[in-house]
Amino acid sequence: MSSRDQILHTIRKNLPQAVPLPDHSGNWIQYDDPVAQFTEVLNGVGGDVHIISSVSEIPAHFEEFVNNDQFIVSCVDGVFDGRFDLSTVTDPHDLQGVDLAILPGELGVAENGAIWVTDEHVPIRVLYFLTQHLSLVLPKSMVLNNMHEAYEQIDPALRAFGTFISGPSKTADIEQSLVKGAHGARTMKVFLIEDSNG
Repeated sequence: MSSRDQILHTIRKNLPQAVPLPDHSGNWIQYDDPVAQFTEVLNGVGGDVHIISSVSEIPAHFEEFVNNDQFIVSCVDGVFDGRFDLSTVTDPHDLQGVDLAILPGELGVAENGAIWVTDEHVPIRVLYFLTQHLSLVLPKSMVLNNMHEAYEQIDPALRAFGTFISGPSKTADIEQSLVKGAHGARTMKVFLIEDSNG
């Protein structure tokens, strides 16, 4: 038996006992206005929330990117269609110069300002992290109160990639100074689209 196999055998032999998953039902936090709470929390961590009636309103929020002919990638239908063809990218490193990425989110969480994102409509998932400026788009009706409600809506096993993102990248480890964009997007805008449920 090789050293590797011996180590794996020892690990398997000493695995902890399986325990049932926790129950998501309970008296969890609720908000009179989840969207207002989501907006307040996301603004507090450096994000920016806009409530719009249609995706056609989004380009107007990024005139400086269009006017300066910057590198824009959108995976949201109806927003900068034809600006860049993501299907031509075979190496994710080719996206290292992206200035603005406009990507779909699935749901938002009011208690922490987080947005659940997956690779379902974003073929190259590093886009969420390589871009200088990140914009996420989701239905206003999909802003939920808390993480317990969020986990009732998602099944992480369905996708190869899924994560929660809240606010732009930041760190305060360097001389106790807050630095944005140290290891990800420098800014983050979230667009909540009004719909019949919202």
